[in-house]
Amino acid sequence: MAFAPIQRPSRPARRTFSLGLAALAGALAVSGLGTGSALAQETVKLGFIGPLSGGNAQQGIAARNGFQLAIDQANAAGLPFKIEPVILDDAANPQTGVAAALKLTNDPKVVAATGHWNSGVALATIPVFSRANVPFVVWGAISPKITEKNNPMVSRVVTTLVNTNAPLAKWAATNLGKRIAIVSDTSDYGVANTDNFRKFYEADGGTIVAAESAPVGTTDFRALLTKIKGTNPDAIYFGGVVAEAGLVRQQMVQLGMNQPMIGVDGFYDSEFLKIAGAAANGTIAGIAKEVGNPKLDAMTTAYKAANFAEPIGSYTKNAYDATNIIIDALKTAGVKDKAAIAKAIRAIDYDGAMGRTTFDENGQTKREVVLELREVKDGAWTTRQ
Repeated sequence: MAFAPIQRPSRPARRTFSLGLAALAGALAVSGLGTGSALAQETVKLGFIGPLSGGNAQQGIAARNGFQLAIDQANAAGLPFKIEPVILDDAANPQTGVAAALKLTNDPKVVAATGHWNSGVALATIPVFSRANVPFVVWGAISPKITEKNNPMVSRVVTTLVNTNAPLAKWAATNLGKRIAIVSDTSDYGVANTDNFRKFYEADGGTIVAAESAPVGTTDFRALLTKIKGTNPDAIYFGGVVAEAGLVRQQMVQLGMNQPMIGVDGFYDSEFLKIAGAAANGTIAGIAKEVGNPKLDAMTTAYKAANFAEPIGSYTKNAYDATNIIIDALKTAGVKDKAAIAKAIRAIDYDGAMGRTTFDENGQTKREVVLELREVKDGAWTTRQ
């Protein structure tokens, strides 16, 4: 049987064929279907919101750096997608926070976000993320209201103020006395602190002899402190954050009120020391004890190597873990389905710088709190034995 001779293409035809293959390969690479090319990497965005200006900026900047470190490490690890960070300032202001949340949720490339140190800001922005179906992980705000209801888009890596107020109230009733006065700001955070401390302190046999509050931004507390002074309390509990706490402590001492001032971690900050000055001595903050672990050590080493302008802070590890939890969820669920990403976040069992993180049915971390007391001595926060 005879076979017809094979007709090979002429030189011009072969050249056209080769060029066609090259063009097809280029098109595949651009479309993301090719392999082995940086052009194949899809870019997604992760958002960060925190106070980067104003009196609480130190907390937000420390968290922002943890967020950036996690993204830098992820991008260097050869993921099938590239992450672009979007960092926005909420200035510890709910309206500014909502504007930032809207900016993130209106960008279709933002697949998830983490944010907020201030509870009032978080409570204002959560409805924005919920309506937009964008997964949101809270790294700092501790109001119980944030996770009281099961919002499938919202999870939180930090324990609530309930977890620190309960053991602090018990310790105060046993060690400071049974008569304490309360000063707080009128924010959701201040009210929640006041309500919870009162509840636990009274359950442990204590009496709240006076309770006064003032709006955030108040600078003169002397009138309300003078009223409290007449009740001669064993201590003052302050429910609020850094700037107001520093002024309250300063003005207590000016009025001759030498009782200890106590509270949870809202004012546990070096900025408090600057505002209160020498009057800061004797202030006691009850905080969640930081438990050392290899992941925290590794993060600390990486942070130093990254040469951030600011020192590592209390909330660096929180935002670092929150961001890595989101990244792990993207590895599991992909980057297209935001509901699936949120579900993967909720289902995670993550071993990180904060320790082991799992979430309950409301998205609240299950991590238990061991209370640690920090007291200002000689102008510095020290561990109280």
